Amino acid sequence: MEIKLNGNIIDFQGNSLFDLCRKFGFKNDETTVKIINGFQTSDDISLKEKDEIVLIKKGNFPNEQELESMLSARHTPKVYEKVKKARVAVAGLGGLGSNIAINLARTGVGTLHLIDFDIVEPSNLNRQQYLIKHLGMEKTKALKEQISQINPFVKVITQNVKITEENCLEIFKDDTIVCEAFDNPLAKAMLVNKLLEEREDVYVISASGMAGYFSSNSINTKKIIDRFYICGDLENGAKQGMGLMAPRVSVCAGHQSNMALRIILSEYEC
Repeated sequence: MEIKLNGNIIDFQGNSLFDLCRKFGFKNDETTVKIINGFQTSDDISLKEKDEIVLIKKGNFPNEQELESMLSARHTPKVYEKVKKARVAVAGLGGLGSNIAINLARTGVGTLHLIDFDIVEPSNLNRQQYLIKHLGMEKTKALKEQISQINPFVKVITQNVKITEENCLEIFKDDTIVCEAFDNPLAKAMLVNKLLEEREDVYVISASGMAGYFSSNSINTKKIIDRFYICGDLENGAKQGMGLMAPRVSVCAGHQSNMALRIILSEYEC
């Protein structure tokens, strides 16, 4: 039967996962990670036509083709092929944007367009995906470096520029999915309104209300109109006595990145 093993289509004359391990020199114990159709198992599962299997020897560094296959091994089957062809823009690379970008990189989105004009400073480290070594670096460069160490198969396009009403249409001319991740309410409104009014092909995923340590269950995704979504609790913005903290910010970023994934997969409802 025809199956896919570590990214390669092969003709396998056998019946089970353990048969496959024996044939290709993998042990049937905890030293081998065994993943079948996105599910990790230690059982001897019967194989069928078109199954996708990844076998990983712990401690061994894979070649490029094996690595790409392994990065997507835990995905839902057939998702990786679609996300690899996709492109998503992230406007603002702070607490929301840096987490969105990392989520999408781990998902395997083929092209990420990252835009910010700021540098990494110490107060960013409480919720943003940067390290002490990145202090003083442009956020675009620091995040591109992070992504290269997570998923080297993602193409990262960066622009170190402040997005304005005058330049935003030009900046996003090649993007049809835009995650808005600004701190400034006026900048949020400008970008959302400009893109939705001037572009008929763009989906905008915005955010509002993720400050403090309120219940994470109050953060959700709402479809406001066609092509426009807002994630958050729509209530608790940052102010004196209510700061931005990693847990709720990352929950909201998870909503935004998951909505981007759903749009990539032609699922347009929340």
